[in-house]
Amino acid sequence: GPIKILFPRASLEMNPDTGKYDLSLLGLGDIVIPGFFLALLLRFDAHKANLDVTLSPAAAVFSKPYFHSCLVGYVLGMGTTMWAMLRFQSAQPALLYLVPACLGSSLLCAVVRGELKELFAYSEEEEEKKEQDDGDESKPIKE
Repeated sequence: GPIKILFPRASLEMNPDTGKYDLSLLGLGDIVIPGFFLALLLRFDAHKANLDVTLSPAAAVFSKPYFHSCLVGYVLGMGTTMWAMLRFQSAQPALLYLVPACLGSSLLCAVVRGELKELFAYSEEEEEKKEQDDGDESKPIKE
């Protein structure tokens, strides 16, 4: 079935009506979708640092402003989700808060650094094509 993380809503006391804990859930998509975006920003940071993005950029030591700004945005977005859930006493779609927080934080970082155009133009297609060309042995050999 679907993967989810359950956690208590407001307190660790059982609901007297049901005899169960009131739980909220965080779906797999609320973790994976922002995670893909974080991974892309980490690759952009590696690209800006002139590192080979085919290696593991997470282990390398270099400046990661976009990754860190988006990570902070994710935490703030999740905090906003939790606040709204507790404030209105009803379930909240986490991506409603996570997407603007992650996009907004990374766009703000790009504006502050003066790299907005470069962020929007970033693509790995050229690198993928180069890798395919290097590994393609079916090319005719010129004599």
